[in-house]
This record gives sequence, C-alpha cells and structure tokens, in this order.
Amino acid sequence: MITADEQSAGRGRRGRAWTAPPGKALLYSAILRPLELEHVLLPLSVPVAVCEALESVAPIEARLKWPNDVWIDQAKVAGVLIEARPPEWAVIGVGVNVSIEPGEFSGDLRWPAVSVAHGVTPASVRDALTEALGAWVEAGESEVLAEFRRRDALIGRELSWEGAGTAPGAGTGAGIDERGNLIVELTDGERIALGSGEVTLRLT
Repeated sequence: MITADEQSAGRGRRGRAWTAPPGKALLYSAILRPLELEHVLLPLSVPVAVCEALESVAPIEARLKWPNDVWIDQAKVAGVLIEARPPEWAVIGVGVNVSIEPGEFSGDLRWPAVSVAHGVTPASVRDALTEALGAWVEAGESEVLAEFRRRDALIGRELSWEGAGTAPGAGTGAGIDERGNLIVELTDGERIALGSGEVTLRLT
C-alpha cells in the first residue's frame, strides 16, 4: 500500500483529472496479488469497503453512484480506479476528500464534491480503509452484491447515457445484475444492462 500527501496530476476514470491539496485527502494505492477468479467483483467490493471505512471514522452515511463514486448527500466524497493485469495483479486506487474546504475544489468538476470533515484525518481514513479492504476484497459474491445494492444511490433515478455500443439513451436506474452491470429500465418497460467500461452516465 502506498499513499501520497498531495496530488497535482492524478488520473481518474476515463482519464479525468483528480487533484488534491497537501494533507487534505487520502490518495491511496494498494496492490492485490495474485488477481484470481474470486475477485471478479473487485470493482464493486472496493467502493463498498470505502463506504464502510468512512462510516467507521465519521457520523456520515455513504452511498454508491455506480460504478465507482462514493457519495455523501449526493455529493462525491471519493472515487475508485482499478487497473489490472489478470491473473498477476490489480492496483486499487482510491481518492478520498478528507478535509478539503468547499472553496478549494476545482471549478470544473462534473459533479458536486464534499469532504468527510468531522475532524477526520487522512491517516485515520487510511487505517480504516486498509482494514475494510482486507475483508471486502475476499468477501463472497453474494455478500458484495447485497451490500452494493443496499447502498445503491441510482435506484429510481432518471439517467441518460452514451456509449455501451448503442445510441444515446435514457431510463430509470433499476439496480445491478449478478456481474455488476447497471440495469436501466426504459420507458417501454424493457430493461437493459450497461457495462462500466462502456458507458458515460448523466443524472437528469
């Protein structure tokens, strides 16, 4: 596990920038090795672990915006990025806004951002996350799916998307399937599954 005190040129999902001022965020990378078939739901188990870790150090409720954002009151507090070379390894990257003030966030964010606050420090979040990851990375698939669904912030939300090998579309969030794909219900009642590597979501 490696952490950084500051980030000036970080990379998030789809190449988006992630920056953080000194001492105010947890900038965390952990290596999982080897990467085995039992880790197929790693993209779900890691954000679940982040939620559990944050709730263990602060009086907050953490929810999940599929596929990899952690929310507090519909504002982004953390993001996850996983890069893998199966079956050899995966690098689990997590960024958590710990004590960044509202005026310190970049003005070009795609979604409102928030910090954990409550006097929490990056070190305390680091320790809590390391413990939570140790449990959730090895958790069974049914347990991971159940916990992600319990924290799913997109259930019943109106969504639009582009990508996924189809024309742009819109529908209502209807949970995740057994592989961790997002299920969207269209206006005619049909349900389709969107894969996280193929789609860009917008909430409407």
